Amino acid sequence: MTVPDKAAFLQIRDVVKDFNGFKAVDNVSLDIAKGEIFALLGSSGCGKSTLLRMLAGFETPTSGRIVLNGVDLADMPPHQRPMNMMFQSYALFPHLTVWDNIAFGLRREGLPKERVAERVEAMLRLVQLARYATRKPHQLSGGQQQRVALARSLAKQPQLLLLDEPLGALDKKLREETQIELVNIIESVGVTCVMVTHDQEEAMTMASRIAVMSEGRFLQVGAPGDIYETPATRFVADFIGNVNLMDGTLEVDEADHCVIGVADCRHFVGHGITGIVGMPVTVALRPEKIHLSRHQPGDEFNTVRGTIKEMAYFGSFTVYHLELASKARLKVSMTNIQRHRDDEYTWGDEVWAHWSRSSHVVLTQ
Repeated sequence: MTVPDKAAFLQIRDVVKDFNGFKAVDNVSLDIAKGEIFALLGSSGCGKSTLLRMLAGFETPTSGRIVLNGVDLADMPPHQRPMNMMFQSYALFPHLTVWDNIAFGLRREGLPKERVAERVEAMLRLVQLARYATRKPHQLSGGQQQRVALARSLAKQPQLLLLDEPLGALDKKLREETQIELVNIIESVGVTCVMVTHDQEEAMTMASRIAVMSEGRFLQVGAPGDIYETPATRFVADFIGNVNLMDGTLEVDEADHCVIGVADCRHFVGHGITGIVGMPVTVALRPEKIHLSRHQPGDEFNTVRGTIKEMAYFGSFTVYHLELASKARLKVSMTNIQRHRDDEYTWGDEVWAHWSRSSHVVLTQ
């Protein structure tokens, strides 16, 4: 998914939220395009939910501006903002049927009965729940309840849809199945969406762009692939996916390559970093980009010897934990493309790990 080539639909400008001297949101700015699904990703307490609540109008920014489709939302109360928010708990009315839950907001707006019926029926078709219209929420599965909540949020045709941990109440398998389904529904409607999540897989699967937050600030904003493959900081590299972080020293820095020495090996990286020789740096290397072999590779760079101390089998892949000479650990992930390998690695094996010159990222912060 790519960002639509249009002017910013939602503009967040220098927004600060200060709670008695504690900046929950610290001077953040962001442009979101019309039709985009944008994720605020971070651990608990990073400020993502506070920012979402300011968009909804439940919190007032200490300073800064929030502009939606050219309209400044500063003095607009929550019920007048052209947006809807879907909570993790879904907040469905237990005494109402699915049909009446979806109709609730439309009736409060005073829409004529025929318009309400028309909109509700359209939403039921959209989320494929027409045959469940007369059921109560407790008669539905978690995934079905989630779709009812989404239908209710979309029924009023909001300009902006806010999702607060939208799949957090579902079990892992159902959450994975629902991610794509939810994206397809949102994209078919064309609504702009901002979602909050602490689940990196959920953000990377559903969002066209992600903002990684920590301590009230954006550390990096970009497409999921860009953030995963080229993290800007050590925190981002460690927060998104699994990664080996190796502290070292910059030994060579040329336009087309650099060399970094770490405790157990030397890294040859296929590009320069415009740094200062001797400066401390960190090499980030994803486990799936590392290969294992019984014999020492010919290259003096990008290879290290270790002993398999731990193994974890995940079905489609296996993770090996190698202990290196310095007692540091290196994680290696190997895809299980065969049911049975002729040469299985196991605990205690001495192996060589090696990787290409384009596999790692050099971090200076």
